[in-house]
Amino acid sequence: MLLPQAKEVKLNGSGVSNNNSNNKMALGKSIKMYLTIFVATTCVYMVLYQYHMSRQPLATNEVIKPPLYIITPTYRRPEQLAELTRLGYTLKHVVNLLWLVIEDANRTNPLVAHTLDRIGVPYEYLVAPMPEQYKLTKRAKPRGVSNRNRGLDYLRANATEGVLYFADDDNTYDINIFEQMRYTKKVSMWPVGLVTKTGVSSPIIREGKLEGYYDGWIGGRKYPVDMAGFAVSVKFLHERPQAKMPFKPGYEEDGFLRSLAPLDNAEIELLADECREILTWHTQTKKNSPALPLNMTRYGHTNLAFIEKLLVRP
Repeated sequence: MLLPQAKEVKLNGSGVSNNNSNNKMALGKSIKMYLTIFVATTCVYMVLYQYHMSRQPLATNEVIKPPLYIITPTYRRPEQLAELTRLGYTLKHVVNLLWLVIEDANRTNPLVAHTLDRIGVPYEYLVAPMPEQYKLTKRAKPRGVSNRNRGLDYLRANATEGVLYFADDDNTYDINIFEQMRYTKKVSMWPVGLVTKTGVSSPIIREGKLEGYYDGWIGGRKYPVDMAGFAVSVKFLHERPQAKMPFKPGYEEDGFLRSLAPLDNAEIELLADECREILTWHTQTKKNSPALPLNMTRYGHTNLAFIEKLLVRP
């Protein structure tokens, strides 16, 4: 029986078959070709992508907006941390903002600082105690005046543009009002809900012009408006170096706006759809009594010992 002949295998000079050598060369050429195609395709894609992006408008959040300076007076009380938390998380939705939290105290409170850090809004935490002469009076006290004037001093020293707004921590705010006030040239105004027996404090607009004010208490004021109902340009404030808030209960807003004179009614910008909408409310938080002392003998080794540090005592 004849056996099948073995195929002749030719070896090259290094002892490797010519077929294997040819296969490796072909594979190498294929890899190079695919790599070349891949690199070329990637380059074309990147060029087209860059061209596409160059034709797109900047996203809204990439546009640099005028800064807002929110001045919030505060003081130690059972509701303090709750109210700062509520306001802080509202302000967190507003871009390019600095929150000036100013406490009526001789030194800062670590609990307040911790709360502000946790919220994450850019802030400055300052103190401005009420002068002793007003603390001792038996009449109504001018609360928040030293705090707000301290905020004005800060802006005169640290800001040249933007808009300032007095935002009390016990109010409620629609974030749209912050975007509207941001472009104030001198002074802007709008209605505030839940104020006095009228239910609203507002400029009166007739045929697009400011002709007066609607408020439950006029009291001889030229500007009978609520603290939450106006904003002022920082540049305009610099042009009025003597402008400040008076230590006169009930007349703080009026006194400050008067100190910005000369200010013509025609220069006051009317926001909130020409004062047809209410975007801020003077809600106020229910007053709470100081917390009762904790029985440390019974609860000293529980979580209540940690919570106890957050409560305001008599």
